[in-house]
Amino acid sequence: MLVTGASKGIGAAIVRALGERGAAVVAHYGGDEAGARAATAAIPDDRKLLVGADLDDPAAPLGLWAEAVAWRGRIDVLVLNAALMLETALDAEESIWSDAWERTLRVNVLAPAALMREAVRHFRERGGGTLITLSSWAAQRGAGNSDLVAYAASKAAVKAMAQTIARNHAADGVLSYVVAPGVVRTGMSERAAASRGGEEALTATLAMGEWVPPEDVAGLVAFLATGSVRHLTGATLDVNGASYIR
Repeated sequence: MLVTGASKGIGAAIVRALGERGAAVVAHYGGDEAGARAATAAIPDDRKLLVGADLDDPAAPLGLWAEAVAWRGRIDVLVLNAALMLETALDAEESIWSDAWERTLRVNVLAPAALMREAVRHFRERGGGTLITLSSWAAQRGAGNSDLVAYAASKAAVKAMAQTIARNHAADGVLSYVVAPGVVRTGMSERAAASRGGEEALTATLAMGEWVPPEDVAGLVAFLATGSVRHLTGATLDVNGASYIR
């Protein structure tokens, strides 16, 4: 199993959950190797491979995929979790606006697209496989902060890609799921909360009055990775404590 963005937050919780269930895990990290090592510390050395790759580099996704496949000769599950949440304020200077959009699209859309493409071709050759894409409730309802318009757009894009793969490659044995978290207890969400009046103000808007633990998302991803419910392919699973119900 290949998990992108495994050094912190949801990604770190996912590799821990997969490792606890006996999976062999390729844990990708951007610049935080120490975080990836901490997240995978409980996984035996023979069941883990750490791979660093800057997904802002257009060549990085293919290099990451090649290294991951070479480790054991195949990948059965790809979890697309790595993402940036950069502010793209409407009133920002043109250079700042453009740079943030371009980086967001490279990391959040183009890199996952490249990995999805490789994964689907790989899965089709081997009779099937599972793709799990981390989107966001912002892709469904729009971000609560207009400065996160690029982030919301990128999460909608990967959702559409995953759904397209589900529709067109189900007969090939390719299962494609979308997980759409709400406010998860991660550093990324904590930083975003600061621009919305702080944690207390944001928490007050949530139905359960609490943030989603990363372990809740990780447990769902670990279940989906088993492929136990094949006919769930194509579904978007919301993990937001009833704060946004479709």
